[in-house]
Amino acid sequence: MRKIGILTGGADCPGLNSVIRAVVRKGMLEGYVVTGIKNGWLGLIENDMRILDLRVTSGIIDRGGTILGTSRINPCENKESIENITENFKRSGMDGVIAVGGEETLKVALALHKENRVKVVGVPKSIDNALSGTDYAFGFDTAVNIATECIDRLHTTAESHHRIMVIEVMGQYTGWIALEAGMAGGADIILVPEFPVDMNQVCESLKKRHERGKSFSIIIVAEGTKLIGYAEKSQGLERRRFGNIGELVAKSIEDATGFETRVSVLGHIQRGGTPTAYDRLIGTRFGIKAVELIQQNKFGKMVSLRGNKLQDVDLEEAVKQRKTIDIDLYETAKVFFA
Repeated sequence: MRKIGILTGGADCPGLNSVIRAVVRKGMLEGYVVTGIKNGWLGLIENDMRILDLRVTSGIIDRGGTILGTSRINPCENKESIENITENFKRSGMDGVIAVGGEETLKVALALHKENRVKVVGVPKSIDNALSGTDYAFGFDTAVNIATECIDRLHTTAESHHRIMVIEVMGQYTGWIALEAGMAGGADIILVPEFPVDMNQVCESLKKRHERGKSFSIIIVAEGTKLIGYAEKSQGLERRRFGNIGELVAKSIEDATGFETRVSVLGHIQRGGTPTAYDRLIGTRFGIKAVELIQQNKFGKMVSLRGNKLQDVDLEEAVKQRKTIDIDLYETAKVFFA
């Protein structure tokens, strides 16, 4: 009896269930029994698994999150966990495991593959779109659409109250969500981690905008953005590793300009809810391709989308560096800055 395992690790995002559904359909079609590994790598550590079939995966393509559950546990930090994974994989009789996740999940997959402990194929999931081995990861399109809708809604209240609206979006290391949602939503300034921000320049731009008769502005900022020369602690606001950058930007603007400023932090709203059609589509394609890679014994690979064509890349290439924003696209966005 041939078996495939599938797990979803790291943060949840829309589109995970479309991958699971596709793996089950394609796997069963090719004669595999598909095993769902619960809660990411934790399921392999604790031998917590269940058989997936057509009944279990029926009607899940439009659901956010993951029916398998997830966790951020990193078994590489614990030798006993690694040994448990190795033993449970052998006992399961699985031909291979499809690991669906982002950077950290796939780094674990790479480590297990290199040590010949688990035969693994990766599927890229990232609402930040930060994996270098693929043009797009599923989850990103949904996050951009949600952020864009929120920007659209905040435009009206910003204009009505003559305020500066600062919108904080996810993006710890890269600013893909801020850039694409900001462009699509007509943001006046987009701040990203790739470029440290001089708040003096931002405030001057806002003053000039007001001089032109524009009494409101929309600023979108990724959570990992760095502010040049801005104290880590200021007026009771403490900068954590990530988060509350929106509050710091707003405080800086009000202090320098006197313009009334408000902050909206989108947070986990961006990774929840119904996936877009595009994320459902590429999630489905990724799942089918992952099964094909197992059939071909192409382990240590990750499914990749290049120019709308599915390929595979070495896991090592996929996680060796983060994919930063397209500089040309950012230059295009700057044409519309305040």
